[in-house]
Amino acid sequence: MTRVRRGALAGIFALALAVAGLLAAAVASGARPLSVLTTTGTTGATTTTPAPSIAAGVTIGGVPVGGLTAADAYDAVNESFSQPLVIIVAAHRLAPQPANLGAVARIGEAVARAGSALPGAQVPLAVSVNRARVRAYVGVLAKRFDAQPVDARLFLRNLRPWIAKPVVGLAIYRARAEVAIVSALLGNKRGPLRLRQKVVPPTTTRVNFGPVIVIRRGSNRLYLYRGMRLWRMFPVATGQASYPTPLGRFQIVVKWRNPWWYPPSSPWAQGLKPVPPGPGNPLGTRWMGLSAPGVGIHGTPDAASIGYSASHGCIRMRISEAEWLFRQVRIGTTVFIVSA
Repeated sequence: MTRVRRGALAGIFALALAVAGLLAAAVASGARPLSVLTTTGTTGATTTTPAPSIAAGVTIGGVPVGGLTAADAYDAVNESFSQPLVIIVAAHRLAPQPANLGAVARIGEAVARAGSALPGAQVPLAVSVNRARVRAYVGVLAKRFDAQPVDARLFLRNLRPWIAKPVVGLAIYRARAEVAIVSALLGNKRGPLRLRQKVVPPTTTRVNFGPVIVIRRGSNRLYLYRGMRLWRMFPVATGQASYPTPLGRFQIVVKWRNPWWYPPSSPWAQGLKPVPPGPGNPLGTRWMGLSAPGVGIHGTPDAASIGYSASHGCIRMRISEAEWLFRQVRIGTTVFIVSA
């Protein structure tokens, strides 16, 4: 062997060692493999052989890579894996990138296994997913697409109770959404993935509103409603001009049978003594105290005052009618007092 041929062979051997080292490093790091050409030299000519290709019919994570070089296979799998995951929430279509969801694929290792795989082999693609990132993303979706329920609301409209209809809410099934997204990423699937929403019922509906009282101070009338439907009407006595019955929205806060009457700290009650239950008690036999201090609905032995502005701020009723009303209302019943 001549000195020239020995030198050429040594150079070829050194080049082969260098290429092998580069390939090993690329596979270990998961980086894109290099396209390798094998070069042979003689004293007369130099020939170049293309890099070996993957066996026919081989797939990586469902991506066909048969007949491709390692570098081309890497590019094909990486392109497939980098496709956005299509997510549908209600009528909205979203397309987050896998990397933004914390998904990382070990493409280099899969390509290395594919290089030695038999024809038709299905090489899995190992994927890791940061579940905290997925959970955070689902939280963002919930903040954007969840709708809080709206309770039924009671108010007056044209001096009558009106209960606005409640509205149901919607909320993404968060745990299910997280599992579905992680499963799609691990399986190298890109959807479309529909995330379901559950119905969130309101806390208060129309049936939660029982009786409602509307007192028209100007006409000395008490109207009892079942929700929004008029039930009964009673003539009453309301406060004098110097002791007016307060206007506003109140609630019944106490209900007493056969109450004691205690003189209030007011000039008109100076020198008066408490009155026990029984005939002549100014409160009759029933007291329904309102959230307005010192004001309530009660019976009265002075039936002649009914229909007039005659009280010191309370709402007087005939004793039998106060007893009937007492049985129909409850603690928390809404009482509107208006000037009409």
